[in-house]
Amino acid sequence: MRLIDCDVIVTAPPAPGWGGRYWILVKLTSSDGITGWGETYAAAVGPEAQAAVIRDVFARHMEGESPENVELMFRRAFSSGFTQRPDPTVMGAFSGLEIACWDILGKARGRPVHALLGGRVNERIRAYTYLYPTRETHALPRFWVDAAQAAEAAEDTVAKGYTAVKFDPAGPYTIRAGHMPSMRDIARSVEFCAAIRDAVGDRADLLFGTHGQFSTAGAIRMGAAIAPYSPLWYEEPVPPDQPEAMAEVAAAVPVPVATGERLTTTREFAAALRGGARILQPALGRAGGLWEGRKIAVLAEAWNAEVAPHLYAGPVEWAANLQLCAAIPNCLMAETIETDFHARLIGGGISVEGGYVRVPEAPGLGIEVDEALARAHPYTGDGLHLQMQEAPVSYHAENVFEGGAPSKA
Repeated sequence: MRLIDCDVIVTAPPAPGWGGRYWILVKLTSSDGITGWGETYAAAVGPEAQAAVIRDVFARHMEGESPENVELMFRRAFSSGFTQRPDPTVMGAFSGLEIACWDILGKARGRPVHALLGGRVNERIRAYTYLYPTRETHALPRFWVDAAQAAEAAEDTVAKGYTAVKFDPAGPYTIRAGHMPSMRDIARSVEFCAAIRDAVGDRADLLFGTHGQFSTAGAIRMGAAIAPYSPLWYEEPVPPDQPEAMAEVAAAVPVPVATGERLTTTREFAAALRGGARILQPALGRAGGLWEGRKIAVLAEAWNAEVAPHLYAGPVEWAANLQLCAAIPNCLMAETIETDFHARLIGGGISVEGGYVRVPEAPGLGIEVDEALARAHPYTGDGLHLQMQEAPVSYHAENVFEGGAPSKA
């Protein structure tokens, strides 16, 4: 069996657009006629350029190869252009292709992917979600800075069975260097933590996100302010490429540090562990794929750390995350996004029940992608999947982060 064809579909989720402006789906076909699906998470270039990179990586490193040889193909891509270092664009392209290889292998053997990664450890995976508007009275963009609305959404989300909710009221993320949060941003963050903790009590964990926007001193100040509410994690308190700064924060703040959505390969995750991160959040569509994700989980296990795969993408990456979670002993939880489009795109093959997701047992990733539906929603904008603002952080006006739901472009 050999890999013979690669196709890329860029699909745009309808409003409200939870999961980003677009999702980059990868479709591989083997010489046996088996189709495998993967997904590339985000990109530093536009979707057309990223699609070209995906096709180039396939043609150079994978076409004509057995889908079993994922390590060999990884080494080719990782070393491409005399690099042998994590290139996020190339590794993102490879990640989507690699996930599709596992889908093909599982289908060829009639087994779910987790059975090929060491077998099942977990039958169902604890799920968490961002706080999104749940009531007609929740209006955007005010929802992102209104602690009372966030508390209501948390109450509604926990009533559905979730035992962990994520929110990030600490202001926007910016292209400028790590900044000192304003007193207004700190006060709002404390207000959110207090209101949500009061709403959910001990029924759910609080997950505090920041998107790597603070200076080291700023992260320590913010961490000290939210610590009394016992968040389960403090996500990306400093830029993700600064493990030394992360170590300072981890030593000063009594809240576990989490990171990973912007990291790729074991090299960067090893540095994060040395920097004090104890919850790793690989996005498998960027981190290197399922096999590299398995290695990252082993690294974490050696550091007595846990894995909580990130998801701000489509349901193919979600399916891959769940297959990984099923096969590792140190899975903490997995991010999920419940939208009608996510469900429709995979025919309802994955669902959250009582705050948990049962791992699919069907061959491969356990899902069937509705290709016609994906193609019926092409992306026509010119924005990137996610974008950072250029304007400086304000110390007078209110800073607003749109909760991972960028305005359509």
